Amino acid sequence: MIVVEIVGGLVGASLLAAFGFSVRIVREYQRVVLFRLGRSMGIKGPGLVFINPITDRTSLVDLRERFLEIPQQTAITQDNASISIDFIIFYKVMDPAMSVLEVQNFAAAAQNVAATTLRSVVGDMALDDVLSKREEMNASLRIRLDDVTERWGVRVTTVEVREVNPPAGVLEAMTRQMSAERTRRAVITEAQGQREAAVTLAEGNRQAAILGAEGERQAAILRAEGLAAGLEKIAVVGRGLDTNTMRLQYLETLKDVGTAPSTKIVVPMELGGLIGGLQALLPGAPSDNAMTAGNGSRTPESNGGVDRLP
Repeated sequence: MIVVEIVGGLVGASLLAAFGFSVRIVREYQRVVLFRLGRSMGIKGPGLVFINPITDRTSLVDLRERFLEIPQQTAITQDNASISIDFIIFYKVMDPAMSVLEVQNFAAAAQNVAATTLRSVVGDMALDDVLSKREEMNASLRIRLDDVTERWGVRVTTVEVREVNPPAGVLEAMTRQMSAERTRRAVITEAQGQREAAVTLAEGNRQAAILGAEGERQAAILRAEGLAAGLEKIAVVGRGLDTNTMRLQYLETLKDVGTAPSTKIVVPMELGGLIGGLQALLPGAPSDNAMTAGNGSRTPESNGGVDRLP
């Protein structure tokens, strides 16, 4: 009885072990390449995969995007400058069966292909292009590497150059060139600033001159309008003055002229008319109308003729 239990336990353990070896749990981002008696039976997964542990063998492939660091590689540019470059390759397995059947060690193969491809790409570029055209160099490396890895069922998605180390002499020359370029830009910027300031100042002076001329024109117009208004006012007032007022003003002017410290004799041209006008101003003197009327009523006899009686 005990022997039967032992045998039964061994058989059960063997079955459990066989079941454990017969089942594979494949994750979503993994695939299993199944080989049966050495022949490829295709791709299995994801999920539970049942195999025969005696005749089947499996190879697990990761489908996630991965990266491969390429250490510093020495290359010579088109203008014979020796530089050191290191970069990173991002790749993704597109065909799990080909990645297992077509290449033994993808990482080592990709590293060697990347080194030779880098030398080929850098050899077609000048040093200045290598330093300034990183995007073009990355694209060229990616295309050439992808052409090689495509037959392995792997796609190179991105190539990024991390560091480029030129020789010490070239680095010193680049530093001097950069300093000279910055000095040139500073001089150009300063000259442009001075030119813009001069243009702005000239424009301001022009605007000020225009405004000044406009102000003077407006002031002249206002002065002329004021003078015209004054003359018109004087004319209006002058038309309202009578003859006697004008004569008194004339005498006042003659008085002011006569009291001046210089020696002069003033003889008015209208002396007779002036005396007559002064007589008219005296009290009791007949007015101009009365005199006119009296002169008109005289007969020829009163002027020296003989009166005749009727």
